[in-house]
Amino acid sequence: MKKSNQALIIFARKPELGKAKTRLAATVGNKKALEIYFRLLTHTKLITENLPCDKYVFLTHEQDDNFWNGFNAEIQKDETLGEKMQHAFSLLFKKGYENVLIIGTDCPGITTEIVADGFKKLKTQDVVIGPAEDGGYYLLGMNKLQTDLFKDISWSSERVRQQTIDKLKKQNLTHSLLPTLNDVDEEKDVPQGWL
Repeated sequence: MKKSNQALIIFARKPELGKAKTRLAATVGNKKALEIYFRLLTHTKLITENLPCDKYVFLTHEQDDNFWNGFNAEIQKDETLGEKMQHAFSLLFKKGYENVLIIGTDCPGITTEIVADGFKKLKTQDVVIGPAEDGGYYLLGMNKLQTDLFKDISWSSERVRQQTIDKLKKQNLTHSLLPTLNDVDEEKDVPQGWL
């Protein structure tokens, strides 16, 4: 049920052995990769649960536990990451939200304050981006559906953020950047003390 004009999308997958953080698992093993992923999920849940917005977790498939209790649950649709994100944004704008942000569950440095700042920036900017150190982004927000941002992007490459910014400039859309943070994809990205 819609309680706010702001919505947060969280893209998450079920923490299953052998299916979570596969690039990380290649060097640390499936069990350790799953532990780290669960830690990332828990961090994401903790920093978002008290935000003054409606929260939607978009899962890869139905979950049979109550980890995301208190969050609205949806299933990711379509094939590519861009199509999945466009579907999620489209769904929430159709529900009447004015500002929508999306985050994943790979960013140990993300905080409640950073996400709140993302919503704040959308009051004066068309788009907000949380840059990741690998050239992608850990957060994307908009106050109107911008479908072009999900097309012809080299997903999972170091060019994602620059391609996104180039599209914004081409369309004369304003944007603001949040602090640059690190995503956990490989062993070198894991925070000290987590391994």
